[in-house]
Amino acid sequence: MIPEIGLFSLILALLAALVQGTLPLLGAATGWRPGMAVARPAAVAQFGLATVAIGCLAWSFLQNDYSVLYVAANSHADLPAAYRFAAVWGGHEGSLLLWLYLLSAWTLAVALRSGRLPLAFLARVLAVMGWISAGFLLFLLFLSNPFERLMPPAMAGRDLNPLLQDPGMIVHPPMLYMGYVGFSVAFAFAIAALLSGELDALWARWVRPWTLAAWTFLTIGILLGSAWAYYVLGWGGWWFWDPVENASFMPWLAGTALIHSLIVTERRGAFRSWTVLLAICAFSLSLLGTFLVRSGVLTSVHAFAVDPGRGLYILGFMTLVVGGSLTLYAWRAPKVGLGGGFALLSRESLLLANNVVLTVAAASVLLGTLYPVVLDVLDWGKISIGPPYFEAVFVPLMTPAIFLMGVGPVARWKQAKVPELGRRLRIAFGVSVATAVLLPLAMPGPARLGSPLVILGLWLAAWSIASAAAHAWQRLTDGDGHWPRRLGRQPRAWYGMLLAHAGIGVFIAGATLANGYEVKQELRLDLGAAQDAGGYRFTFAALAPASGPNYSAQRAEFRVTRADGRPATTLYPEKRHYTVQDMPLSQAAIDSGFTRDLFVALGEPAGGTAWTVRIQVKPFMAWIWSGCLLMALGGLLAAGDRRYRQEAARAPLPRSHADPVPATPREGY
Repeated sequence: MIPEIGLFSLILALLAALVQGTLPLLGAATGWRPGMAVARPAAVAQFGLATVAIGCLAWSFLQNDYSVLYVAANSHADLPAAYRFAAVWGGHEGSLLLWLYLLSAWTLAVALRSGRLPLAFLARVLAVMGWISAGFLLFLLFLSNPFERLMPPAMAGRDLNPLLQDPGMIVHPPMLYMGYVGFSVAFAFAIAALLSGELDALWARWVRPWTLAAWTFLTIGILLGSAWAYYVLGWGGWWFWDPVENASFMPWLAGTALIHSLIVTERRGAFRSWTVLLAICAFSLSLLGTFLVRSGVLTSVHAFAVDPGRGLYILGFMTLVVGGSLTLYAWRAPKVGLGGGFALLSRESLLLANNVVLTVAAASVLLGTLYPVVLDVLDWGKISIGPPYFEAVFVPLMTPAIFLMGVGPVARWKQAKVPELGRRLRIAFGVSVATAVLLPLAMPGPARLGSPLVILGLWLAAWSIASAAAHAWQRLTDGDGHWPRRLGRQPRAWYGMLLAHAGIGVFIAGATLANGYEVKQELRLDLGAAQDAGGYRFTFAALAPASGPNYSAQRAEFRVTRADGRPATTLYPEKRHYTVQDMPLSQAAIDSGFTRDLFVALGEPAGGTAWTVRIQVKPFMAWIWSGCLLMALGGLLAAGDRRYRQEAARAPLPRSHADPVPATPREGY
């Protein structure tokens, strides 16, 4: 009965989405206020029905209802309750239901938090989101029903994929999808602006916090996915340029460009058409990521032959959304206009250059991700594009982007002067160069002391942090007033910008040092033997059987000592065997510190008491995670800036091309 309630809720949610997508648009086009007023209650109803649906699926998992095909395929009675709950989005159907639920949550938030928007404009925004929901609901009901019955019921489930039985996977997919789906808000605002011609500084002020929130969630989702790969997959890496990783990274790059473009539209009224296009691209890349992951095309292009309906529907839906929005953009963008002018050297021009680089970077990742798929589809051969391509293309693109990121905040709006920029940034430049040259002298591994990539990475990292500090000093000391008093008067968005830019520097430093100075060894090690690596000695001290709720394991004990013999830590890697799926899995043991990680993973038995073992000493891995957290915290602070609510509330959205709202000296970013 519970699955039928969930299915019926999805049917009613589809009706609510169709009403939400149709009547408000008609009302906005004809001035029919009752039609426009339907948008909010329809959004509330859709969220309530989606909540019931996902709640019914979660209940079916927790109750081990194997009469539901999706539950039988992704759960087992021995699976811990937390992972049974996470199994709701552990497969194809459930992950799409999670997408729909989060989309309804974003729609509800827009409906409830946008009361100051003109009714016609809000009606268009919610109608666009309603049609997106309708597209996913149709897919769920006709091609990916999570409540499909299995008759007769299975005696036992097939268990959740062991790789997904990790605490990180309880949080990672919801955070990632919150970012994906969150860009639908900016997309809906962009389409509404194209339909109405209402796009100016206040429009950007409405869109910016929603975009920042989506970008923050996506940043956290990417961080959790990278950490999961590092801790669970057992190969000791944190980013491999895998197509699934790229599927989340592309909208992140486009979203980063969108945030900076919104700044210019809000402050100077410029980049209007460019901002709309970036909003379309960010959500389109989110849909593309869904297509790549959920159509099965990444596993094999023959997934279309096995189940052509799903792949063709997603491809058709994506073509309709992306193609339709780009067609509307080509038709209506001239009405929106480009906005105000600016000098060749100004904050606007620097932000524009930065956005162009970010867009080209996203396009290069897109090319490297899709090119092998296209060749395979056309039967022109199979190739694999991996880290060498992405690193060769991405690093040269990011170098000017990071440099411009440091210059932009200290440049003046409308027109900047080179001597003034030089005075403001000379100390930051000197500190960054000194750091890049001197820091390697303190690192172990003289063989890599002169690596150009290490020096470049350290310079970019130090430049990001030092230029942010220079901007903060300039902001707090220029003009009248005591700097502690000025410190307390700065808006949250400014603090968020500083944290995010500093976080990028910390991240680059961690990635540079981890990749440039890591020590890794794969070897055969007998019980009782020891191996030296990176200034530590790893002793294979013991091996004993162990067990978990749904697996058996061999647990090793590695005693780690420093070069002088002092104990450092004890690590307990496991080689697990998950009984139901008959799948082995290496569970790495990691001792994390501020300046280094000690990593041990068991491979396969190598005869007698010997095992193949992977040992790694990875410096500054914590800086990678810390940098991402700083970026996310910066986005959160900026999204929570009260100016977006207060100033937008004081001035309703104009009808068309009103003059931009000027930035006060204290606003800056």
